[in-house]
Formats: sequence, C-alpha cells, structure tokens
Amino acid sequence: MIKLLTMFVIFLSPLWPLGPNPLPGDPFVIVNKTTNELAFVDNNKLQTVVSIGTGKTQELTPEGLFTITVKAEDPYYRRKDIPGGDPNNPLGARWIGFDAKGTDGRIYGIHGTNQPSTVGQYVSQGCIRTQNEVITSLYPFIPLGTKILITSSKKSFEVLAKEYGAIR
Repeated sequence: MIKLLTMFVIFLSPLWPLGPNPLPGDPFVIVNKTTNELAFVDNNKLQTVVSIGTGKTQELTPEGLFTITVKAEDPYYRRKDIPGGDPNNPLGARWIGFDAKGTDGRIYGIHGTNQPSTVGQYVSQGCIRTQNEVITSLYPFIPLGTKILITSSKKSFEVLAKEYGAIR
C-alpha cells in the first residue's frame, strides 16, 4: 500500500505544483477581463498576449487563481452532443480546463471557437474563447498543473506576473 501511495504521489507531483502561486520560470496564464486579453508567461518573461472573449456579464467568468486540470484536442461539446472536430462545435480545436468554483476542469476553460468574430467581446457563458489558431499554438506550452489567474485589473501583465511570482 505504501509503495502504491508513493508511486501515486511521484506521478502527480509534477502535475500540481506545491503552493498557491507559480514558481519563477513556470508557465503561467493571466486573463484580464477588463481588456479581454490573455497573457502567457514562461521562462521568467511575458511570451505573448492574445485577444479573448469572456462572459456576457462580469460574474459569468469567475475570478481568482486556479489550476489547469484538463486538456483536450477536438473537445466534445456535451451540452448539445456535438462531436469534436465538427464545424458546429463552439469549443473549437482545443480545450484547456481549470478548476474554478470547485469544478473539475470540464465546466470552465480556455477554448477555440467556431465564431471567430466573437473574440474580443463579452459573449460567453463563462469560458474564455480565442481563435482556433491561437489555442492550438498555446496548447502544447500549457501543461496540466499550470496556474491561471483571472482578474479585472488595470495593472500590466508584467506587474501581475511579478506579484504572483511567475517573473522574478
């Protein structure tokens, strides 16, 4: 039993970093609902900033520090039974889910969209949407266990990343 538990802890350790914040140099995602932008921080620097769409109302996209817990290529859209890869699937090409409001990463996420003109707007039921090309390019660089900060802030992404420890 102890050997099995040790194997379990060793297996999960790289997926869920200890502590509430990322360590300097770790991948970190910041979503600013004020500007409808997402920043990807890695290797102690801001790597990219992209346009996103967020909730129709302020409270729909939850704010806080969360953890990426689920990733899927060509995600299945359960609500309307639409298979992944179908042009009618509103989740687009990739899903990166996080544990907001005590969920398991299958309710809230960053995803592509089949309606690219909605990116940059307040249109979702709570998810964060972006262009399929953007989510496809970010997907391999955001491992499970990555921290994601969702905020409404006037601070720059660099300041937020420093405050949360992702940049020294």
